[in-house]
Amino acid sequence: MGTNPMTTAETDVVFAQEFAQILAELLAVDGVGHDENFFDDLGADSLLMAQFCSRVRKQPGLPKVSMKDIYGHSTVNALATALGAAPAAVVPAAFVAVLPPAPAPSGDHLLDLQALLGEHYRPLEPLAEHSVATTSVLVPEPAPRAAVAAPGRLRVVLCGLIQLAVLIAPLFGVAAAGIVGFRWIAAGHGAAAEYLRTVGFLAAGVATLFVLPILAKWLLIGRWKPGEIRLWSAAYLRFWLVRSLIQRNPLLHLMMGSPLFGVYLRLLGAKVGPGAVILSRNIPVCTDLISIGAGAIIRKDVVLTGYHAQPGVIRTGVVHIGAGAVVGDNSVLDINTEIGAGGQLGHASSLHPGQVVPAGESWHGSPAQAGGAPVVLPDACRVGRARRFRFVLGQLLTMVFFIAPLGLGIAIGLSVATQRLIGLQSWGKQSLAAPAFYRDAALASAVVFFGLVLVGLPLLFLVARLLSLPVRAERTYPMYGLRHTLQRAVVRLTNLKFYAQMFGDSSAIVGYLGRLGYRLKPYAQTGTNFGLSFQHETPFTVHIGTGTVVADGLSVLNTDFSATSFRVRQVHIGRNNFLGNKVPYPAEGRTGDNCLLATKVAVPVDGEIRHGVGLLGSPAFEIPRTVARDTGLAVNQSAVRLGLRRKNRHNAITIALFLTVRWLYVFGIVIYADWAGQLYRASSWRGLGLANLGLVAGSLAYWLSVERSVTFLSTWAPQGVSIYDRRFWRHERFWKVPTQQYLQMFNGTPLKPWLWRALGARVGRGVFDDGLAVVEKSFATIGSGAVFNVSSVVQSHSQEDGAFKSDFIRIGAGCTVGPGAFVHYGVQMGPDSTLAADSFLMKGEEIPDGAYWGGNPARELPQPDWQSGHSVGVGE
Repeated sequence: MGTNPMTTAETDVVFAQEFAQILAELLAVDGVGHDENFFDDLGADSLLMAQFCSRVRKQPGLPKVSMKDIYGHSTVNALATALGAAPAAVVPAAFVAVLPPAPAPSGDHLLDLQALLGEHYRPLEPLAEHSVATTSVLVPEPAPRAAVAAPGRLRVVLCGLIQLAVLIAPLFGVAAAGIVGFRWIAAGHGAAAEYLRTVGFLAAGVATLFVLPILAKWLLIGRWKPGEIRLWSAAYLRFWLVRSLIQRNPLLHLMMGSPLFGVYLRLLGAKVGPGAVILSRNIPVCTDLISIGAGAIIRKDVVLTGYHAQPGVIRTGVVHIGAGAVVGDNSVLDINTEIGAGGQLGHASSLHPGQVVPAGESWHGSPAQAGGAPVVLPDACRVGRARRFRFVLGQLLTMVFFIAPLGLGIAIGLSVATQRLIGLQSWGKQSLAAPAFYRDAALASAVVFFGLVLVGLPLLFLVARLLSLPVRAERTYPMYGLRHTLQRAVVRLTNLKFYAQMFGDSSAIVGYLGRLGYRLKPYAQTGTNFGLSFQHETPFTVHIGTGTVVADGLSVLNTDFSATSFRVRQVHIGRNNFLGNKVPYPAEGRTGDNCLLATKVAVPVDGEIRHGVGLLGSPAFEIPRTVARDTGLAVNQSAVRLGLRRKNRHNAITIALFLTVRWLYVFGIVIYADWAGQLYRASSWRGLGLANLGLVAGSLAYWLSVERSVTFLSTWAPQGVSIYDRRFWRHERFWKVPTQQYLQMFNGTPLKPWLWRALGARVGRGVFDDGLAVVEKSFATIGSGAVFNVSSVVQSHSQEDGAFKSDFIRIGAGCTVGPGAFVHYGVQMGPDSTLAADSFLMKGEEIPDGAYWGGNPARELPQPDWQSGHSVGVGE
């Protein structure tokens, strides 16, 4: 005997009653009216909202609620009605990979995704009553993926030992080459002969750096193929070695944005059309699976590798970017994705596996969806092959005849100056056992280090301003000419990380940025106006209004690029704004005064100018500007003045510690240099190689010790503290004094999780880390077998206006965090759950066991079908 289903109205009432009961429990009140404003009930607190969503998801029979659902509906009744009307099996089209029919072959279409993927290509067809243009489509139930057997501990240890040997081998190779090279240079007669020999020696080094990754790729891999590589296997070792040679090659980073970089990718097997402009510093790895059409533009900080990691395997796949396509800044292209000819992917957006941007369309969001304003391009200029050839030739000649000899000369000059300050006439003349040597070495290293810091500042300001004079804002110039060369030099020079880290999170950062070129006056000093990391394409056209506070990771997009031209733009960020972490701000950003730009937000570039609102997500939607709990942490003006004076004193000591720690490291290098010089006199390349190994091991031990010595300063503050609270200042000191740059050399090895443990994180066995950044290590718990992809972030804090909050993060066993994904504080990921590429998992969220989440902000998505045959993904 059947039962009568409830009507839609009855369902809405049931949902509203359940929602109201959960709200009342969270707020510890007797009851919640169905028509009361939702933001008032929750105090506009996203942490409470996340707790509400989590409780709703755990109740059987209730629809799944996301943060965006709550922000979009102001009352309990409105939310219940919206969710009650939605079919249970329907999900937003933005989270579904709908592949259109394969386009007709043309010269622009370098790659047929269906042909290359073969049996792996599975388009999802919408049912008849739903069109691709509607807001939802039905998704078929995916086939379960067979579990990958965990590798034996012996295999992991053996793989790690081989990787360690590979990391150590270049230290001895550099020692041997250095002895041979310096002997040959010294044998020259006269300054001219020595210079020419120096150029020849350095040219050989540049050629080696150029050729070695290409040879390794073709000898060890052959051609990359779509498929799987089992972690810690022989195939994985080959993959890791080739990836390391490509991504850590300093020569490739100097070639970014040059036609030479496209040529290099072709030599590695990629299909790169003429005139393609590649500005991203994340170098593709599985190059045979990457195709970039003629005239395509890939902006900086785009993640485009051709692979991603999952539990037990590296999965490789195709990425196609059509002719004339544009990929915006801070975007992520996962495997098996495509942008058609003339298509565009906006800033802070992503394509998840299987997604295709049709030819000529503009998509944005994470994961991307149709619509949104196109990325602005300057007018085209005439740029021929001859101009590109001259630019490349000039790059190579400048590198070999000027930059490399100058760098070597500066290093030798500093070494000689330090040597003379110590009082040595030649290496080894004074014993390392003499106490006076260490006294003189400390004095000499201090003079050199602090002298460079002090002289470098005015020199930086002067040179950057002179180089920028020929390039005027809002004027279009052709690529690969003198002005383009000067603009590239300004970008590299003014984005030095040392001074940003030195002055960031202190009152001094305002003066530094003002002298660098930012327009900040008049400004309201908070003592924390800018964080430790930010970047721009020129500092001279950045205008930031009074009272605006910027957290870490701001990227000002103030230069437009086409395949043949560039144009510097004016950027205006309004007054009394707060910008969260990893915000790319374009020149056409449509925000005004008193806005909150949340972490990883895609700043809107169309529509009306927003004032007095918060913006969250990609694509962005409006949220309340101020959180009630943060307002309670604010202090009055007299308390601000007193707190600012105390904070300035505290920050001055922090800057002194920052400099002292780095000077001590330089002092250690001076001691090493004397030891290495004695070994060089003995002509022992083995001894010099051991000295290089000692320098690397000593550096690792030193920076590990530095960070552990300041870990106790980190502040657990789930309810928040004011930025004028001493606990927050101590946490800023914890951020500033250490460094994490050395950790990246161990990506993809079993040593990286061990280093996280040494720094205080709770990390289980078998964790695979391909490029994770953990900010507060002691606040993170990571389960066994978890997988972290390139550019993933685990951050246990947030700062909003005058409030600072931090809490623990728990990531369960077997979890996967995708490329470019960001995990915020107070989060729990259940065992075997997945966070997709470029996702933002907001504070307080809980992902259920085995669930697949993604998006910005993250929510539950359909499980993808990962069936892909048995290919190991490398050449056979």
